[in-house]
Amino acid sequence: MTAIPTVDIIDALAAEYADQSPSEILALALNQEGEIALSFSGAEDVVLIDMASHLGKPFRVFSLDTGRLHSETYQFIEKVRKHYNIEIEICFPESEAVQTFVKNKGLFSFFEDGHQECCGIRKVQPLRKKLATLDGWITGQRKDQSPGTRDEIPVIQADVGFSGEGKQLIKYNPLANWSSDEVWSYIRMMEVPYNALHEKGFVSIGCEPCTRPVLPNQHEREGRWWWEEATHKECGLHAGNLKK
Repeated sequence: MTAIPTVDIIDALAAEYADQSPSEILALALNQEGEIALSFSGAEDVVLIDMASHLGKPFRVFSLDTGRLHSETYQFIEKVRKHYNIEIEICFPESEAVQTFVKNKGLFSFFEDGHQECCGIRKVQPLRKKLATLDGWITGQRKDQSPGTRDEIPVIQADVGFSGEGKQLIKYNPLANWSSDEVWSYIRMMEVPYNALHEKGFVSIGCEPCTRPVLPNQHEREGRWWWEEATHKECGLHAGNLKK
């Protein structure tokens, strides 16, 4: 096991591993001391779960249940759990916060005043609660995944958005340099489970009200919050990607 990197050496570590394979970056993450977990929701994350299963190292997986996911997504989560015979730690939003929000603003306020408040309650707060128990987390972010927000993500970074006082959280992005084609080539080659919505034109999949299929030649994130500015397609889980 390697010690939890301090903030002053994370950049150097990111430079050292910038051209390494996802499997090598993943192995580094799983060798880190402390509590490390893999965030799971989409196709990229299952690729990482598959890679981790072949590394022969113990690993943890968690997923956020916003209460508004597609039925296919719930079936997908269960399919992955059974396929890899793993426990998936499901994180739920605080029921009182959701009830108050829905009572005051209804079920579809995000169409009128933006998605950030809803995502904050249903996704960001549960994630923050989970990350407070961890020393590092592993994500499936890719540089080409979102226009204007993820094009500069490193393979390893200090998570300034979720680090607490006196505690440095590290984020690993093993697939940062991969394209969507590489992800799906791996899925087909290794027969990795995937969300059935991908067969219906969905590429980037989030909550049911805020996700729709994309047309040929549209960018994958155009199916998320399609009524909003195209260069700011983040829900807050990776808020550090947004340029000031």
